[in-house]
Amino acid sequence: MNKRYPILFLALGVGVIAINLISCVSIPKGAIAVKPFKKDKYLGKWYEIARMDFKFEKDLNNVTATYSLNDDGSIKVDNRGYNYVKKEWKQSIGKAKFVNESDEARLKVSFFGPFYAGYNVIEIDTDYQYALVAGNNLKYLWILARNKSIPENIKQQYLEKAESLGYDTNTMVWTKQDQ
Repeated sequence: MNKRYPILFLALGVGVIAINLISCVSIPKGAIAVKPFKKDKYLGKWYEIARMDFKFEKDLNNVTATYSLNDDGSIKVDNRGYNYVKKEWKQSIGKAKFVNESDEARLKVSFFGPFYAGYNVIEIDTDYQYALVAGNNLKYLWILARNKSIPENIKQQYLEKAESLGYDTNTMVWTKQDQ
């Protein structure tokens, strides 16, 4: 057997892994991240109003996300929620980095070491009180607000935008915020 084959297979394997890691940081087709984006105005506490449900948030209510700056310039992500089935609080701390420039709301977020996923603010009001956030694909979507509720007109605007991108908003979980 030629001695170059193992090196070739190793190089191909590393390349496939790198492509998979990079492809995890994407934005749904047709979605455009907010630009210009004001990072400092986005920092702070947000309440989850609604989400597309997935295993890491299953059975959670009172969900919040708090964003702050890390010393290295990345953004600390502190997600908390109350599991009403297990009757316990759940917390996940991660970090986010900008995919491009910091004035574009395309970020990659990680809660598990070197593995990142897309976090794309695709709609936000001028006062940074309400945000529509898309994940990598049509399985991940959040509506966030600085308060525990959102005006009906903003809610409808965000749902219409999500539907225009292909999201099935009928499957969204409306997060109970009772604390």
